[in-house]
Amino acid sequence: MTETISTAARFAMSHTEDCSPDQTGYEIRPAQVADLPQLQELVDRFVQANRLLPRTTDELHDLVPTGFVAIAEDRVVGFAALEIYSPKLAEIRSLAVDQGYHGRGIGRGLVSRCVQLAVSRNVLEVMAITSSDGFFKACGFDFTLPGEKKALFIQTRDEY
Repeated sequence: MTETISTAARFAMSHTEDCSPDQTGYEIRPAQVADLPQLQELVDRFVQANRLLPRTTDELHDLVPTGFVAIAEDRVVGFAALEIYSPKLAEIRSLAVDQGYHGRGIGRGLVSRCVQLAVSRNVLEVMAITSSDGFFKACGFDFTLPGEKKALFIQTRDEY
């Protein structure tokens, strides 16, 4: 199966080779329902800063089975989830890393775990809708869809 993984996906997945606390000061593990209060607090801070769209506790609960958290000092300091839409497409959702932990590879590690999950589930493409283009480009994402495809959106209501 490794030979069918794209170069970009291999690059994205290469960033969690050792995310053990002794090496990095944090660990990345699958999200758990018990993490929800801390996830909501973390996401709410990003919503208030206009960095993420609002997420209810129920929406975050739905992301837990395909989500990952970064834990440092016994608390959640990062989160990302993979929402799988079909065998062809998944999306990185609600990527957030506590401001005090930026620059330590946590975001990259969370993205890597999401891409690994997509590969393990044979999802063809993973997208990220973001205002942090440079970050995702550094994680191996490209700005374009394959071929001549373009992603177009229409907003169906004024607020989220």
